[in-house]
Amino acid sequence: MAVTGRAALLGFLAVAAVAISGSLAPLVTAVALGLIGVLIVVDLVLAASPKRMALSREGDTTLRLGEEATVHLTLSNPTGRGLRATVRDAWPPSAHAGPRTAPVRVDAGERRRLTTTLAPARRGDARAAGVTVRSIGPLGIAGRQRTLSAPWTVRVLPPFHSRRHLPGKLSRLRELEGQHTAMVRGQGSEFDSLRDYVPGDDVRSIDWRATARGDGVVVRTWRPERDRRILIVLDTGRTAAGRVGDTPRLDHAMDAALLLAALAGRAGDRVDFLAYDRRIRAQVRSSGKGTQIGRLVEAMAPLEAELVESDPAGMVGAVLGTQGRARRLVVLLTDLNAAALEEGLLPRLPALTSRHLLMVASVSDPAVTEMAAERGGAEALYRAAAAERTLGERRRVRAELRRLGVEVVDADPEHIAPALADAYINLKAQGRL
Repeated sequence: MAVTGRAALLGFLAVAAVAISGSLAPLVTAVALGLIGVLIVVDLVLAASPKRMALSREGDTTLRLGEEATVHLTLSNPTGRGLRATVRDAWPPSAHAGPRTAPVRVDAGERRRLTTTLAPARRGDARAAGVTVRSIGPLGIAGRQRTLSAPWTVRVLPPFHSRRHLPGKLSRLRELEGQHTAMVRGQGSEFDSLRDYVPGDDVRSIDWRATARGDGVVVRTWRPERDRRILIVLDTGRTAAGRVGDTPRLDHAMDAALLLAALAGRAGDRVDFLAYDRRIRAQVRSSGKGTQIGRLVEAMAPLEAELVESDPAGMVGAVLGTQGRARRLVVLLTDLNAAALEEGLLPRLPALTSRHLLMVASVSDPAVTEMAAERGGAEALYRAAAAERTLGERRRVRAELRRLGVEVVDADPEHIAPALADAYINLKAQGRL
């Protein structure tokens, strides 16, 4: 049961009547309370039953973070009484659903459609929590209330901000593959064609048999290999929960992974994906050549950083146990946390680097660099010293990884995605992939 402002007004009038009734106050009180009670009961009896209302939904089921979604709720009244109600379509606070409530009138046997707009503030699945229908009686004094189930889920996908870098990186790939006017000579590992020797060519590219058959020196041209395998590993452990700026480190890593996957797919390589902390949280296996972006964003959308230390032994085992023994590029997106890497991952790298080419990519925090440059009072100097120590440990970890033959990409959130894409292109140019 619910009462409205009219019931409160009647109560106020009853109090006023009692106040001026003098010796008749007990009688007036009894009459007033009885009258208000009767009116409330009548209103409740005459109000349409919210329990019997039928609900259905339609609308958007996916959107990218930063966009808006529209979900329609249809309210059907199968009863013989008209419904005058206030409807609240409840969603999680992070969905930023609006409007919060909506008045509605539905005559007997009719239906009305209400529209809710969602502007989610985080990735993942936003699920409708329920629809509360408050049916008000014809007197407008009281009503009946019921929360009904109307399931609906809207999946909020990663925003993929780094998509803007894709055209430029694809242009570099076209140059690398000789599809652009600025052809790159002598790079790659797949034979492309023969041409005449020009000064500056690598003498190791001379085709002596073709040269013997002709009048001039002939060289072979190469192109970057295609159909290579790439495994993107996303560390979803404790360090991924740290915020860099206003965004978790995990989301920055996802953005970089999506750009790399899109670029590699366009280059003809096969891209697999693995999210891991102490167990596999998500996995996408390539189904053939071409981009896997649609499947990747679906797999990434519900991922959240787990507040546990990642298991490096399990992660290495998961990498080595996927897709046979073929050599490939493994891109690990994690934090260059000295303690976590030195005690966990570094001792296990030889097992990985002996079979695969490993690249470690990490999102650095520009606030730490700014803190290291602070000068002034004692407090600022302490902050600067702490920041400089953190940066020093990060440099030491990078050097140790490179000593073990690991490619390292370490950049701030604004540059991590293009830097990772450039590192991939450079490996293609060097014939290492």
